Amino acid sequence: MTDRSSFRLQHVRLHGHDVGYRMAGSGPAILLIHGMAGSSRTWRETMPVLARDYTVIAPDLLGHGESAKPMGDYSLGAHASGLRDLLSGALGIERATLVGQSLGGGVAMQLAYQHPELCERLVLVGAGGLGREVSWLLRMLTLPGAEFLMPLFFPRFLRDRGNELNSFLHDRGIRAPHAGEMWRAYASLAEPENRHAFIQTMRAVVDPGGQTVSANDRLYLAGAVPSLLMWGDQDDIIPVEHAHAAHARMPGSRLEIFEGAGHFLHVEAPDRFVSVLTDFIETTEPATPDFEEFRELVRAGAHRAEAPAEAEPTPSPAVVIA
Repeated sequence: MTDRSSFRLQHVRLHGHDVGYRMAGSGPAILLIHGMAGSSRTWRETMPVLARDYTVIAPDLLGHGESAKPMGDYSLGAHASGLRDLLSGALGIERATLVGQSLGGGVAMQLAYQHPELCERLVLVGAGGLGREVSWLLRMLTLPGAEFLMPLFFPRFLRDRGNELNSFLHDRGIRAPHAGEMWRAYASLAEPENRHAFIQTMRAVVDPGGQTVSANDRLYLAGAVPSLLMWGDQDDIIPVEHAHAAHARMPGSRLEIFEGAGHFLHVEAPDRFVSVLTDFIETTEPATPDFEEFRELVRAGAHRAEAPAEAEPTPSPAVVIA
């Protein structure tokens, strides 16, 4: 049986930069991609359970967690290329089910688009890149000069006191998973190099008006890949309406709405999260790359763009998990 200790942080050198990752288990591969200001540690509740039947890989994206935070490109495309090199180059993983939460959802979509040969299934969890709307706080942090004010709002002494309080509550069995994840993201920004990487990453996908990167015009390509969307109906960072709209544009996709849950389903409802994910994997066949099918999808998409606008397709019924 795999326990949490099996998921110790490991390191590999890629293109001159240190990349942290956690990996355990055996069987079909699952790649877990964390969100903005997060790290592989966010999957601590779900990794041990998934590793009973799967090979689970959870990296720290460049600029996050224990990975290097260099000057450079923090775009979705750069993150996707880095994950390709980690999987197929460093770890010898040829194909995987891609699971992306928040920013990680945008990275997963980019990885599936750039390197379809790697993607067996696509799972989006409160994913970015599906609409303009996003939390006002993230938009404010992209304003000019925000990086100069951040040290005032993310001081180390406040991080240290908050960590002590978090440990105190944890030791007494008091759990507030959503608040805990938000705090860990906040606490990471007490370090200057983390703040720099955060701003670079944020400005690659968000501006003061909202999200600037959208996959909506290419979601029809997901028809070639088994796809699942998971969302909390109380998500206050990326609204659940994005899930419904994306579901309508993704042929054959599944949609699972978690009642009463927010942005961090894997932490707020880990048992339900694992149940939905494993059922999806076990009841779908992995995608097989087919150049001809891809070409036909792109051609069909081009014809659709030229045709008069039609009503949105009717999606499959959403499954609400109470």
